[in-house]
Amino acid sequence: MGRVAGKIALITGGASGLGAADAALLASEGATVYLTDVDTALGQSVAASIPGSTFIAHDVRSEEAWRSIIERIRSEHDRLDILVNNAGVVNFGTIEECTLESFRFVNSVMSEGTFLGCHTAIPLMKAGGGGSIINMGSIAGIKGVSAIPGYCAAKGAIHALTRCVAVYCREQANGIRCNAIVAGSIRTPMTMRALADMPEDSPSFEELEGHGQGQPSDVANMVLYLASDEARHVNGASLVIDNGETA
Repeated sequence: MGRVAGKIALITGGASGLGAADAALLASEGATVYLTDVDTALGQSVAASIPGSTFIAHDVRSEEAWRSIIERIRSEHDRLDILVNNAGVVNFGTIEECTLESFRFVNSVMSEGTFLGCHTAIPLMKAGGGGSIINMGSIAGIKGVSAIPGYCAAKGAIHALTRCVAVYCREQANGIRCNAIVAGSIRTPMTMRALADMPEDSPSFEELEGHGQGQPSDVANMVLYLASDEARHVNGASLVIDNGETA
């Protein structure tokens, strides 16, 4: 217990699924947690159920919203120790079916949202002596999944950005680590909605059924490790949680 005691954490996409599990575990281990989401009603409900957490409505595509949240955390705590860039969306459609609008939307939430998180949070983390940035990647960023080209592209960008940020922070000796979690299919509300929309004869559906789904707690445990001082020498890593799917 207390593996992140006294630390200040910000988790995007915290109203359900992975983000909610991350928030609950970090709070139980002593962190003060800010969880954000576009779903205000659900986010407020989740925060109310997690002692030591606060909900903030937040569209991760907005630089102004990011700066406002970081400034609030600065004014209330003068530090940020943990950032979990978790917010995500998925739209189905092969490369022939996917529209530019759909592609841009998915990438604006995940690729640009992760960029904005790192970009705006690093100065506050640096001023506080360092911290841990945890970006939510996916096996879709390292292998092809024909049904979700926008999602694959966004997750691939997140993996590359993670390495870039890690190297920069190491060069600057600012005490910040940046790592990615490369998750396989995890049973969350988003993936269950996605499965409901996926044709049962889809190769992606058959592949998912063959490997099974993990639980949000599987990812939350990795988030806790990366957020803690136990991972002080882990930087620029892409840690896979997929039951051997990419092995």
